[in-house]
Parts: sequence; structure tokens; C-alpha cells
Amino acid sequence: MDHLARARELLAVHPVVDGHNDLPWALREQVGYDLDARDIAADQRGLLHTDLNRLRAGGVGGQFWSVYVRTDLTGDAAVSATLEQIDVVGELIARYPTHLRRALTADDLEKARAEGRIASLMGAEGGHSINNSLGTLRALYDLGVRYMTLTHNDNIDWADSATDLPRLGGLSAFGHEVVREMNRIGMLVDLSHVADGVMRDALATSTAPVIFSHSSARAVCDHPRNIPDDVLAALPANGGVAMATFVPKFVLPEAVAWTLAADRNMREHGLHHLDTTPVAMRIHEDFEAAHPRPEATVATIADHLDHMRAVAGIDHIGIGGDYDGTAFTPRGLEDVAGYPNLIAELLRRNWSEGDLAKLTWQNSVRVLRDAEAVARDEQSERGPSHATITELDGERP
Repeated sequence: MDHLARARELLAVHPVVDGHNDLPWALREQVGYDLDARDIAADQRGLLHTDLNRLRAGGVGGQFWSVYVRTDLTGDAAVSATLEQIDVVGELIARYPTHLRRALTADDLEKARAEGRIASLMGAEGGHSINNSLGTLRALYDLGVRYMTLTHNDNIDWADSATDLPRLGGLSAFGHEVVREMNRIGMLVDLSHVADGVMRDALATSTAPVIFSHSSARAVCDHPRNIPDDVLAALPANGGVAMATFVPKFVLPEAVAWTLAADRNMREHGLHHLDTTPVAMRIHEDFEAAHPRPEATVATIADHLDHMRAVAGIDHIGIGGDYDGTAFTPRGLEDVAGYPNLIAELLRRNWSEGDLAKLTWQNSVRVLRDAEAVARDEQSERGPSHATITELDGERP
């Protein structure tokens, strides 16, 4: 059997709904949102992981565009930057109407597929984007945001991050209220990036399915950005979906160790590990020349998906590549055109066509539809919450 040809046939019927793509932030950082300078109707290889032709080649039928903003943007500055991110997604949809379709609901996803267009949804990455305001949360939903990742790389006032020092041990009282309000309005609770305590607290509080928009299995690669098995095992009762990510330093144990060593080398030279100045990049390149970077492959991601299916079940997994949000990608998954390679690998591992349809399309559509149903029920029972963080958590130190 030609597994790659069969993968493309499957994706033509059951395209990928990808949980996380950072193209909007890349456009902000590279060209200040000048869409003529980064016209994704043209080939952007070498500049971006994403353009329209490669999305088509990859069999992408639905994309959650991340409207991420850095965590050093706080307060109103974070809100404004998030609005700018939302604005550029709207520009992309308006600029390429034959390719992209604005999607707000599960029905919109199905309509886009029927029209041969890519359903374009949005996810806010980090609760700092709402500036501790439930009104702002609702405003983002009204603007089309359909999930919010509760934290990014740093703790926020009401939730701990996976990659920061624990402060709360999970969600604060206000954090629980954020989850309840997200359920009420129909915004998916995204638990990528959050600390384990937040994962468990959110699962205990949420009446709607949660998602992990771009996280893999911790049992396969021991990194705090990945999902522990007890949380994966809790997804069937919640109805949620865990979307495996492709970021090498999260999925390949050797890459985790290499990244720690590379970061330590930068600090030893008096530089921040995220420094991208010419001097810093020369130091990094010298390190990589002496210590070749371990390379993740398609098989690496398939190993995570095998494990996630075994623990959570086929109805509770998906894909969230994190393209244009990572410097490195696995061999065979270099950009958004690579999804057929992953599906071909899973076919070689005897995944059924029905299971692959759930992985790529059906689970994501179902979780959004289920969240919509919960929102209808909850809106019939209660109105908007106007609780404040000060009322629920007290004065901040």
C-alpha cells in the first residue's frame, strides 16, 4: 500500500483541524502586520512555516490561529496587543476569501469543509490577555476567540504555569470563576502551558470539555509542558481532547537535555537564553556546531499519539503543531505541508481510517459542539459573572 497516497486521500475527506498556529505573532514580529511583505498566497518557505499552498498540501481544513501576546505585555497593553492579533486574523480572512472562512461554531467548521475552504478560528494564549477581567473575556469571545489557554510560560495572578515556580498550587478562587464563565459563554478551556495543579483544578471545575491545544505525553517525554497520564486518563469523563504538539524540545527526551545545556551555555556567556541578537546567535551556533542538535522525526510524534490513544482513548486526541511558534520542527514535519507524513506513519502502525478521521477532524468538531451545548444550558440558568479578582482572591501582595 502507498501509505502517503492513502493519507492524502483520507485528509481530503477528513482534513486536519490544527489546534495551534502562531502565524499572527510571526507576522507582528517580522513585518509589523504588513501582509504585502508576507503574502501567504506566495511561497513563504524560509520565512514562515505557513502559507496557503502548504496548508492545502498538508490537508488542513480547520486552523485555530493563536492570538498570543508575550507575557511581558501586561494589563491594558496585553489586551491591546491581543486585539491587534485578532485584527490581523480578520485581515487574513478578508484578504483570502477563497481559501479561508471565518468560523465561530462547529457548524461553521462543517460549512467550510463543504466549501473547500479552511475554517479559521482563534485561540488566545494566556490569561494575561484578559487583564483579570471577565468582561474582557466575554469581549474576546464576541470578537471570535473560541479558546483561551489559561497561562503561557509565566504564572498569572489566578493560575500557575507549567514553566514557572508554583505559587498558588493550581487555580485561585478567581481562576475557578474564569473557568465557569468560559463554560457559560462557550469558550473552550485550554490547558496547554498550565501547571499540573491547574489541569486538575480545571477538570474538577469545568462542566464543558477542555482541550490541550498543543501538548504531548509526559510519559513519552518528561517535560512539564506535556500531559501526565492521570490527566490524560481523566479526559474521557470530561469529554476533552489533547492535541499532540510537534515542538522537538517537548517531544524528544534528548532534545530536552540538549535545550537545557544550550540555555545554560547562553547564561554562562552572560546572555538570556531567548536572546536573538547577532552576538547571542553566534554563541548559540558555536554551541550547536560542537554539540549537534538531536532531531525529532515523524515517528517521534507518532509515539506520543500511540501513547495518548492508549491512555485517553481515540475520542480524546488531536493535533496541534505549534507552527510559526517554534524555531525547530521534526524531520518530515518541517512545516504545515507535513501532516500527510504523520498520517502515513500512523497508517503504517495500523491505525484504522475511522480512528484517523477522529484524530484529524471529528474530535475537534465534537468538542466545540459539546461546549456550545453546555453554554446554551448554562446561559438558560444564569447570567454573566461580574466577580472581580479582588472580591474572590483579596488584595494582591
